[in-house]
Amino acid sequence: MKNIRDSINGLITQKIWRVDVNSLGRLKGFLIRSFRFVHVMFNELTDEQLTLRAMSLVYTTLLSMVPLLAVSFSVLKAFGVHTRMEIFLYHMLEPFGPKGIDLSMRIISFVENVRVGVLGSIGLSLLFYTVISLIKKIESSLNYIWKIKRPRSFARRFSDYMSVILLGPVLIFSALGISASVMSSVVVEKLISIEPFGTVVYASSKIMPYILVCAAFTFIYIFVPNIKVRLRSALVGGICAGVLWKTLGWAFASFIVTSTKYTAIYAGFAILIMFMLWLYISWLILLIGGQIAYYHQYPRFFTAVKEDFLLSNRLKERLALLVMYLIGYNHYHTKSPWTLSAIIERVRLPVNPVQKVISQLERNNLIMETGDDPPALLPARDIEQIRIRDVLEGIRTAEEATFSVDTATLSENGVDDVINRLDSIIGNTLGDESIRELVISGKAGDPSKDE
Repeated sequence: MKNIRDSINGLITQKIWRVDVNSLGRLKGFLIRSFRFVHVMFNELTDEQLTLRAMSLVYTTLLSMVPLLAVSFSVLKAFGVHTRMEIFLYHMLEPFGPKGIDLSMRIISFVENVRVGVLGSIGLSLLFYTVISLIKKIESSLNYIWKIKRPRSFARRFSDYMSVILLGPVLIFSALGISASVMSSVVVEKLISIEPFGTVVYASSKIMPYILVCAAFTFIYIFVPNIKVRLRSALVGGICAGVLWKTLGWAFASFIVTSTKYTAIYAGFAILIMFMLWLYISWLILLIGGQIAYYHQYPRFFTAVKEDFLLSNRLKERLALLVMYLIGYNHYHTKSPWTLSAIIERVRLPVNPVQKVISQLERNNLIMETGDDPPALLPARDIEQIRIRDVLEGIRTAEEATFSVDTATLSENGVDDVINRLDSIIGNTLGDESIRELVISGKAGDPSKDE
């Protein structure tokens, strides 16, 4: 597979990626961009990371589905709308046709048999843990797509996840209930009898499932990744994922109708296998939509060959000093503090190297995060007490504590002399010059003008 992919990549790189799209016509340019998109998504899928994460989500879903629905059922029962859950499940399992009704009824029976009162405190905790693990797994998968190494803090994760678990079902079924009530009102029924309103309402009823599915995907792309995702980028990914989900649902339904031989082979397990296959397809669509949203927000990383973006040690020092300057400037001039997303937009680099430098500055007690959502970045102490050479030294000595190396094995008189002279030169040149002096020196302008 790897040799085939490399051959295809070499051919496509020559024919498609080296073409100046701006010099082409509108139609030809659109076709070239479409081929580039298909090529990039082909590379992402053959890289196997998305497929492996989709498989992992299938396993977690099987473990957490009944607990998740049990929690949602309990919340909905308090509002008296728990009877709509079966209808909702049927729409989710619509590609299974008549078998989807039977499968949804079985799932509902499992949910109704869950007795929270007999679980006890430990059992109830495990119930919530199973539910939270699914959302955590989704966040981890989308964070991988957005190159985010650090998940939410425990406090943010607890509050965000619990709001989704407890309020999400109420909002979903309330919206569905309001839509059903509006459609059944006397005014709407009279409008339907008048043309062209009747045709418009009929067309809207056909389009509405697509809109709801696209809205659900868009919400996930905005809320779940631990980074600020632009609404437009999330909407593009949500529309692509929603249309793909509905289209593949139709294709999967056709496959179910013609798959009688699988029933003959697997007997009663056939519906379970088909259900797992549909879960896998659904999660893979979710991850593909997230990848589309990522490339839409960061089109400069939309390249022919997927490579890790690595900075030299010199560029890491420059980036660390720039980050400290940006944070110190806004803090000194009482401007809105910087966030990770804002700094990424300012420096125009991928998330991963920027996040590594910021994490190192945090470990060296040079900057700190606030408890806001998203967290803002502030100096860990007065910028007059933060020396420039401390910033550079923190980057130069990064990971030395993590990977312990016996310096005696790297010792040699000539080498030691060069390193000592280099450290001495840096110390004598910078002295005790602080970030505050850099901010007010006038050598650098207002960073907000470069945003």
